[in-house]
Amino acid sequence: MGKKEERARAEKLSVYLYIPNIVGYMRVVLNCVAFAVCFSNKTLFSLLYFFSFCCDAVDGWCARRFNQVSTFGAVLDMVTDRVSTACLLVILSQVYRPSLVFLSLLALDIASHWLQMYSTFLAGKSSHKDVKDSTSWLFRLYYGNRIFMCYCCVSCEVLYIILLLIAKNQTENLLNVVVSTLTQISPLSFLLALTLCGWSMKQTINIIQMKTAADVCVLYDIEKQQHKP
Repeated sequence: MGKKEERARAEKLSVYLYIPNIVGYMRVVLNCVAFAVCFSNKTLFSLLYFFSFCCDAVDGWCARRFNQVSTFGAVLDMVTDRVSTACLLVILSQVYRPSLVFLSLLALDIASHWLQMYSTFLAGKSSHKDVKDSTSWLFRLYYGNRIFMCYCCVSCEVLYIILLLIAKNQTENLLNVVVSTLTQISPLSFLLALTLCGWSMKQTINIIQMKTAADVCVLYDIEKQQHKP
C-alpha cells in the first residue's frame, strides 16, 4: 500500500513538472509582474504581457513535441488566458469611459468560454474545439483554422495593449480616442484598424459560441426530461 501511494505521488508530481506546465507557471509569473507595473511602466507591462501571451503557443508546442499533453495543462492554459485578459479589461475599464464596454466584454469572454467547456462535457466530446457539427461557418472556421484563430486572438490582445498605451489619462473617452487614432494616417492607425477587424470577428464568435453552447445545455435538459419514467 505504501509503495502504491508513493508511486501515485510520484506520478502526480511528474505531471506538475511537465515542460508545458512549467511554461504555464512562467506565464502566470510574467502576468503577475506585468500587472504590478501596468500603470507605472506601460511599455514594460506591454512587453511582459505580450510575451506571456506568445508563450501560450510555446506550451502547446511543447505538449505535442514531448508527448506531455495533460488535462491539468489544458485547464491551466485556459484559466491563465481568461484571467489575464479579464485583468486587462478591468484595467481598461478604469482608464476609459464608458467603462461598461470593457466590463461587458469581460462578461462575454468568460460566459462564452465557460458555457463552451460545460457543453463539451455534456456532449461527451474530448475537446471544446470539436465544433464540426455547428451550423455556423464562422464558428467552424475559427476552431478549424489555426491561422484564423491566431489572427482573431492576437488582434484582441494587441488591441487592448494599444488602447492602454495610447491612453493619456484615466478619464479618456473610448470613441474619441479610437476615432482620433484611426484618422491619423500612420502605422499605428493601420495596426489599430487591423486589430479592430480581428477583434470584431472574435466578439462575434464569442456570441455564437455562447448561443451554441447554451443550445446544447437546453437540448440536454429536454432529452433528460423525455427519458424520465
